[in-house]
Amino acid sequence: MTATYTAHPAYTAELVSDEDAFAALGPAWERLHERCAAATPFQSHAWLHSWWLSYGRPGRLRLVLVRAGGELVAAAPLMLVRRPLPALVPLGGPISDYADVLLDDADGERAAGALTRGLAEAARSTLIDFREVRPGGAIERVYDRWRGPRRAVRDSLGLELPAVTMDGLVARLPSHRAQRVRAKLRKLDALGVRRRAVGPEEVDAALGRLLELHRLQWQGRKVTAEHVRPRFREHLVRAVGPMVRSGNAVVTEFRIDGEVVAVDLTLLSRNMVGCYLYGAHPRLRERKADVAVMLLEACAENAAHACAGGRGTLSLLRGDEPYKHHWRPERVANQRLLLARRRTAPLLTAALCDAAARQRGKEVLHRWRDRRQG
Repeated sequence: MTATYTAHPAYTAELVSDEDAFAALGPAWERLHERCAAATPFQSHAWLHSWWLSYGRPGRLRLVLVRAGGELVAAAPLMLVRRPLPALVPLGGPISDYADVLLDDADGERAAGALTRGLAEAARSTLIDFREVRPGGAIERVYDRWRGPRRAVRDSLGLELPAVTMDGLVARLPSHRAQRVRAKLRKLDALGVRRRAVGPEEVDAALGRLLELHRLQWQGRKVTAEHVRPRFREHLVRAVGPMVRSGNAVVTEFRIDGEVVAVDLTLLSRNMVGCYLYGAHPRLRERKADVAVMLLEACAENAAHACAGGRGTLSLLRGDEPYKHHWRPERVANQRLLLARRRTAPLLTAALCDAAARQRGKEVLHRWRDRRQG
């Protein structure tokens, strides 16, 4: 299904729900992704379309597209959900750390206005619920123009570093901690750890090794359940090869004496590099190798190369794990942006009540855990 209407004399907005049309959007979508400075790798066509094939539900696709002169200048990748509330939510789900729309930087004001009107048309009887919006996301321009009820609430916490080399990251540390990191880097050299970025033709096999090593490293411990499911493997294999070819991903293998002992997947965009997923053989820790230092050195090199001049961000993505704080990152909270029409204002109220209740539940659980540990 495609519904088309005029949002501005020079702009045409349409609501697309056809899966084949989504697949065909690849080249135009990637051009728009390159022209949107706020875009993260999770808004690339390869990532989102692959996610839809693994996790989407037939009949639920909702793409709001804006064109000017035939060229795509704005896109909101959404799907319809009915529980717990009828809502339009971003594609990508929990396995994507950031959600957003795409807006052409060269035509941002008019494109944002046209996309806002298109979203209002698409959300006649539903809430628009954007989770995990990074500060400065393109959807904020839509939020600022929204004429109906709207609310922004705090979402997940992420940790971010400057996009500099490992030497730059070590220089930010206190001297005693910097000395320990340099000693760990020398230990990795002494062990003979060598790394290389794999080519597009090797990505599928490398991802298989990554997931197997990821399973091994978490054996006997609680692992993220989704990471060991076939649909997640299929999504990664479909998405990452094209992303490596387009420069939106790097897969790095680490070897000792020719044997692969770790594999890392880093996702990239113009201004952000994200350390997404890795697998490391338990034998590395047995040999006193600091896996976190090893991986961060590779990610920092990718970040410094992708974000020239250190103007970008090396994101440790969502999560407030203690080991990440060793690097003195900045704590950055994502936002949840809720947009409603006048007639759907009760849905917004219900979503806010649910969010408040969940937050209170988390606080009670944390206090309980603190008392037990105390």
